[in-house]
Amino acid sequence: MVRRAVSPGPAASCAGVVEGLARESKNGALLNLRVSPRARNTSLDGMYGDSALKIRISSPPTDGRANAEIEGFLAGLFGVAPSSVEIVRGVSGRDKVVLFRGAELGEIKNWLSGLLY
Repeated sequence: MVRRAVSPGPAASCAGVVEGLARESKNGALLNLRVSPRARNTSLDGMYGDSALKIRISSPPTDGRANAEIEGFLAGLFGVAPSSVEIVRGVSGRDKVVLFRGAELGEIKNWLSGLLY
C-alpha cells in the first residue's frame, strides 16, 4: 500500500493515516481522524485533507480523557452505544483510527455524507 498526501495540507501521509477516509475491517468499519485537543468546544470540523475527519475535543490529552471524549462524541453522533466505538490506532497521537464495531462501510459513508455535504 502506498501512502501519499492527496491534498496540499499536511494531511494523511505525514502521520501514517492510510489513504481513504473510511474502510472495512473484519470487526466493523474504520474511520481516520485528526484530533485537536483542548478546543473551546467538542465539534466535528470537516475534513482534514482527503483522508481524515477533523474533530476538535475540549478535553486535554492526558490520562485518556480526550480519547474517552472522542469515543463518546462519535457514539452520540452515530446513535450507537459508546462500547461499540473504539480507538484502535493512535491512542497517544493526534492521528487516530476508530473502529465502529459491527458497522458496515456503507453506514459510515451515509452518515458522513449527511454530516459533511
